[in-house]
Amino acid sequence: MADYEAPVRAETAALAATPCSGGFAGAYPCSNVDLLSVLPLGSIGGGNGNSMWGWTDSSTGKEYIIFGRSTGASFIDVTVPTAPVYLGNLPSYNGTSSSWRDIKVYANHAYIGADSISSHGMQVFDLTRLRTVTTPQTFAADARYTGFGNSHTLAVNEQTGFIYAVGTNTCSGGVHMVNVQNPKVPVNAGCVSNDGYVHENQCVVYHGPDTAYTNHEICFNYNVDTLTIVDVTNKAAPVQLSRTGYVGVGYTHQGWLTGDHARLLMDDETDSDLPGTKTFIWNVSDLNAPVNTGVHVSPTIQATDHNLYIIGTKAYQASYRAGLRILDITGIASNSLSEIAYFDIYPASNNTGFNGAWNVYPFFASGTIAISGIEQGLVLVKHNPGAPVTTVWSDTFETATGWTVNPSGTDTATLGLWERGDPAATTSSGTKQLGTTVSGVNDLVTGRLAGSAAGDYDIDGGITSVRSPSVALPGSGVLKLNLSWYLAHGSNASSADYFRVSVVHSGGTTQLFNQAGAASNRNGAWTAGSWDLSAYAGQSVQILVQAADLSGASLLEAGVDDVTITRQ
Repeated sequence: MADYEAPVRAETAALAATPCSGGFAGAYPCSNVDLLSVLPLGSIGGGNGNSMWGWTDSSTGKEYIIFGRSTGASFIDVTVPTAPVYLGNLPSYNGTSSSWRDIKVYANHAYIGADSISSHGMQVFDLTRLRTVTTPQTFAADARYTGFGNSHTLAVNEQTGFIYAVGTNTCSGGVHMVNVQNPKVPVNAGCVSNDGYVHENQCVVYHGPDTAYTNHEICFNYNVDTLTIVDVTNKAAPVQLSRTGYVGVGYTHQGWLTGDHARLLMDDETDSDLPGTKTFIWNVSDLNAPVNTGVHVSPTIQATDHNLYIIGTKAYQASYRAGLRILDITGIASNSLSEIAYFDIYPASNNTGFNGAWNVYPFFASGTIAISGIEQGLVLVKHNPGAPVTTVWSDTFETATGWTVNPSGTDTATLGLWERGDPAATTSSGTKQLGTTVSGVNDLVTGRLAGSAAGDYDIDGGITSVRSPSVALPGSGVLKLNLSWYLAHGSNASSADYFRVSVVHSGGTTQLFNQAGAASNRNGAWTAGSWDLSAYAGQSVQILVQAADLSGASLLEAGVDDVTITRQ
């Protein structure tokens, strides 16, 4: 899968440290992220930018970025992030050019692979050489592994000393394992070749809830259309534990585990990104039967999400044209994520497309976050959280709090009206009404009973609406509406059908979100949504939820759970 298209050249000029204020740091849109510096491509070796990785010298505490470019890899001292220093370039093998380059670090050595170059192999560079560099140099590699030619990405397990190369011209496109415990003498350790092409992966010494595999080395592979989990403890005989597809698959790209190895977030590169950028949420507590439990849909961007990494309760996501997005994943177990910060290095657009932020590196102890820009070069930023997030109002629907069905007296639906209760599951060519809630026992659901057929209690005849009690919003701060929702329908639906969320305020009713139906099967899956209510600060508002069957006798179900309004 192509991760790149030729960029519109608009190289960024060097820019000094600039705080995020009023939604901008210089020309860059931002929220709770300050700009530290920008090193344009022309100042770090030229070409186009792609991936990168970081290294902290344990002897000196200094921080470095190894930055991938179409023509080589740049070495940059970012210890003082407001004044980074370019140290030099390691040219691509034989001067060949590649738009895809990937880098990982193990035991003070960088490992660099390149896609679309059949002779490149994997370059090995001893990073301790950087300690004595005072002027930019052209470097030579210390070694080169030739067990494969091209590679799409590299993963490293620093606990075991293995590199896992994927998308190579070996192993049937699967995982090519390399022992780098002797860092300058990589040794072929075998293949995982029974799962087709693998695009990216993460391999760990497992310490999650599935105790049958405690201390086993487990790879989580993203291979076009599935999440595949493989036990690679015995490199000579890897064991596939599961291969799991999911609703809404486009092109399975990359993902990352939570620290407890119980959950996982996944980026899908061509999942249409409509109505917003999607991040898939997985429960991987059972390695033999992982479950895609929900999808977080961004309420503000439709950009193509590329790579993400999880540290504690935060996910750091490179979303191409929308730059760095930081998500709070505290509620991941209930499929609830929320964006708490961003820094957009491609202000021209937040839509799909392959420009802007290729990768992010958030692992420095200093808090410096690096962003690799295809056109921009190296952008260094820092998360500035600002005010804490507090809950203004919430409802889990476990008790009656005053929601009103058909509040305006204009609803036209004859069946499947909104009600609070314990929903019964229904199926028809897949799950339609979810019998499970996000939390507790009850949710808001369109006709909670099942009946003898899936369509016995679904929405029929038109529109059904339900409105929350009045909520007094604070007079200041960033105010967000967050809720979990789903819309499910059969192939007899159409774009006339919908699920909508609106806010009723002193000036009228404003639609926040609309998910239209389509003439295709859509199964029920809890999805987390978040929308900005800051424009209504100081007012009393109500939340209006509507669902409509306007396609005749189409099968259509909807649900809502865990509604909160927060302030930051």
